[in-house]
Amino acid sequence: METGNQTRFSDFILLGFSQDSEHQPLLFCLFLSMYLVTVLGNLLLILAISSDSHLHTPMYFFLCNLSLADIGFTSTTIPNMLVNIQTQSKAITYAGCITQMCFFNVFGSMDTFLLTVMAYDRFVAICHPLQYPVIMNPHLCGLLVLGSWLISLIYSLIQSLLMLRLSFCTRWVISHFYCELAQAITLACSDTLINHILVYIGSALLGIVPFLGIFFSYIRIVSSILRIPSTDGKYKTFSTCGSHLSTVSLFYGTGLGVYLSSDAPSWRGMMASVMYTVVTPMLNPFIYSLRNRDIKGALQKVLGERCMFHNGDTHPEILS
Repeated sequence: METGNQTRFSDFILLGFSQDSEHQPLLFCLFLSMYLVTVLGNLLLILAISSDSHLHTPMYFFLCNLSLADIGFTSTTIPNMLVNIQTQSKAITYAGCITQMCFFNVFGSMDTFLLTVMAYDRFVAICHPLQYPVIMNPHLCGLLVLGSWLISLIYSLIQSLLMLRLSFCTRWVISHFYCELAQAITLACSDTLINHILVYIGSALLGIVPFLGIFFSYIRIVSSILRIPSTDGKYKTFSTCGSHLSTVSLFYGTGLGVYLSSDAPSWRGMMASVMYTVVTPMLNPFIYSLRNRDIKGALQKVLGERCMFHNGDTHPEILS
């Protein structure tokens, strides 16, 4: 118990990317730029969807929640890393590390659930178009999102509580830019069997099961599209899934890279984590806005109104 209590007053050391102080300003500018683009891009996407009544549909409701989860997902890791670079410190407190793990698990799990729910939405829209308004009603959509948040929170809290029971002796160094759960568990000098079991169960329930749900949804979608007689009809129908399919490929592709490299921390593993935690949330708004005419129209309307409002304030004579 004494060793366990001592962990409350110690700091973890996050090695990050570079030990060379000359590279720190470049890393700071790079990650700050990526973080700002991620936050501003997703906020703009949420604003565009919220302000356009034509986009108040299940698909865009789920997309808003995905953008919100992406902002939270990135905000759990990058701000702390930027502070550490700026202050030339690699330390993070024990409480800060546990908190970071908790929120990282919440928003990461939300991404997997929301991508699965969006795949189900596309399945119903393409395979059961006449029943779509009845099946994907506002009540069901709200329950799907609420259930996703609750499951993510419960799983994350359980992981955090199990981490609190661990004792850490002498090794406090994590070869990463954030408190990665699997690496933190390996640093414990107490029994970690339950923690490892929960990690494997979580990987199955929050990773494999949602992926299988997406996979089987797209099998049914492709099967329905192949039955469409015209080539133009096939293309138009499948184009409604293009943005979601691109996001799923990017998310699970980079997530798989993180999972495969989690047992052997390396530069390649950290780069896979950057793709997973930073690049993917940053690209999602671009993927949906560039491939979707409705989103582009809503963005143009929002930006146009802001410009008109700004011009009106700057040149009052225009209003007279």
